[in-house]
Amino acid sequence: MRQRAAVLAPGLLVSAVLAIAAQFLSDHYGAPAMLLALLLGMALSFLAEEGRCVPGIEFSGRSVLRLGVALLGARISFDLLAALGWEIIALVVFGVIATVLFGLIGARLLRRGWRLALLTSGSVAICGASAAMAIAAVLPKNEHSERNLIFTVLSVTVLSTLAMIAYPIITGSLALDDRAAGVFLGATIHDVAQVVGAGFSVSEEAGENATLVKLIRVSLLAPLVLVFGLIFLAMGIQQPADGKRPPLVPGFILAFLALATLNSFQAIPEALSDELAALSRWALLTAIAAVGMKTSLRRIRDVGGQAIVLIVAETLFLAAIILAGLMYLG
Repeated sequence: MRQRAAVLAPGLLVSAVLAIAAQFLSDHYGAPAMLLALLLGMALSFLAEEGRCVPGIEFSGRSVLRLGVALLGARISFDLLAALGWEIIALVVFGVIATVLFGLIGARLLRRGWRLALLTSGSVAICGASAAMAIAAVLPKNEHSERNLIFTVLSVTVLSTLAMIAYPIITGSLALDDRAAGVFLGATIHDVAQVVGAGFSVSEEAGENATLVKLIRVSLLAPLVLVFGLIFLAMGIQQPADGKRPPLVPGFILAFLALATLNSFQAIPEALSDELAALSRWALLTAIAAVGMKTSLRRIRDVGGQAIVLIVAETLFLAAIILAGLMYLG
């Protein structure tokens, strides 16, 4: 174990330092920490090509990522569902499913692969960069996997930042009350930080409702990844790891569900839940820095304009679905 730690330490430490630097820059200049971690990682992409850092970077982009996703479960509880009412929950779930289906249809029309469709639509529908990384962990790999992941993380982060500015203006122009505005913002903006910023820029009540709805979307991450994994297994396209049959349910998804269940029964103290949430964020920042080091801008450029059209269309489609649902519910 000591030998293994010594092998992983250089790359893991580099990834962690980049995560700390990204958070520092975010705190002082206001840019999204996920985006900064990704860009900092891409600037040091040469470290992932050869040398002592390679094993640790691989470990950070895979195992640390799964740890971060698993710890997200500590923020979820059944009480969140009860607080919103079944109509809003049904609207959020419908928005997620419809966006994924729209992404698959859109990718087919644009002649893009289903892997990119699931990655972009899942990240738009659930929780941005975190969802993109979780979905990428179960998607069957091909030569474009890393490129598609970096493109998706970059795109949803930029779109989420734009939505944080534009969507509160839209809610004001449509004269939505604070509850409806909060639901719209929480159900449509991709990343949690931008949801909080947009919601509380409208009002205290809108901010609380937006955060609550956003956490409901985050709770759908585990079921979505689980469904994807089961479909891949049923179709026989899930790749085995090291010659072994892949698990029916990924371990990090089981951990997510276990923590969510424990939190629902108040078995996790609030202080510990907050610490686990903070650890999850740091793990995801570290992982995205590692993913950034494993790619290059040249590969991102190769994705093509159709992919940009796809993810922008998915974002607008989700916003239209939620807004129409709110209008219908009154």
